[in-house]
Amino acid sequence: MAELDDPRLAALVAQVRARRRSLGVSQEEVADLAGCSERFVYSLEHGKATVQLGKVLDVLGALGLGLEVGAGRGTITAPETSPTQR
Repeated sequence: MAELDDPRLAALVAQVRARRRSLGVSQEEVADLAGCSERFVYSLEHGKATVQLGKVLDVLGALGLGLEVGAGRGTITAPETSPTQR
């Protein structure tokens, strides 16, 4: 597998692959459970950056995994409000 440039994607890929292997199921079996193609599961496990989020969530659900979103180090900041706008 090629080195993934984005550590977030690399972490997701590692978790998906590790979970599938720990369950002892094939990519084909995961695909059947998630309602997607085996090729999609392969692409996800190999770090394809353009996978569809809905399908990623389906695969995670099939594996008993979830996705959590929280505050991070984003580049967008909240606009400042003046006292009259509060």
